[in-house]
Amino acid sequence: MDSLLEVRDLVVSYGAIEALRGVSFDVREGEVVTIIGANGAGKSSLMKAVAGLVRPRSGSITLRGQELAGLPAHRVATQGIVMVPEGRHLFADQTVTDNLLLGTRCRRPPATREVIAGDLQKEFDRFPRMRERASQLAGTLSGGEQQMVAISRALMGRPRILLMDEPSLGLAPLLVREVFASIQRLRDEGVTILLVEQMAYMALEVAVRGYVLEQGRITHAGPAKELAANPEIARAYLGRT
Repeated sequence: MDSLLEVRDLVVSYGAIEALRGVSFDVREGEVVTIIGANGAGKSSLMKAVAGLVRPRSGSITLRGQELAGLPAHRVATQGIVMVPEGRHLFADQTVTDNLLLGTRCRRPPATREVIAGDLQKEFDRFPRMRERASQLAGTLSGGEQQMVAISRALMGRPRILLMDEPSLGLAPLLVREVFASIQRLRDEGVTILLVEQMAYMALEVAVRGYVLEQGRITHAGPAKELAANPEIARAYLGRT
């Protein structure tokens, strides 16, 4: 199967510090791919580079053959790569509905009001709790509710690939399970997802394939089930002995 997203020999530096050292991976249409690794391995730098938030020093990022490396974030979003950022980053002084509508700004060509209204209802169906809080300011929501809004805001852009950066961060265990259940439903709907997640065992459960990032380099790659069964990975990232 042809790749939707291809990253080749990606290098990202912050001054003299190399966060990514020649990283290569791919994501095929309709699959969930996860990047796991310890804190400081370079996972967030990788996501920011793909999303256009960080300019790589070298390397290639292509979406169906179109080069995106070095483009600003708003240009990357209009090409169909949309991120659910670490920490949600909602507009706290705007309502839930307003936050969702802002997600449509990256669509090219712009969607009609009728299409947007239909997509809005679809997201309310996906997360019924958001319908109850549609007129509530996003800053007054719980962490789990804010994550739902962040996911739906990204989906309102109808992305070709959805980037999810640490979706479980700061959430209680029950809410973490709820968020991962929503990721699994998205996978079942055929949404293409690149997932970075500190909770490696949960990420590997919902992913089809995965990569292990260590000190800015990919050290392991393969089907998620095989990575989860690898004793070395299990000891390092899954809490197994």
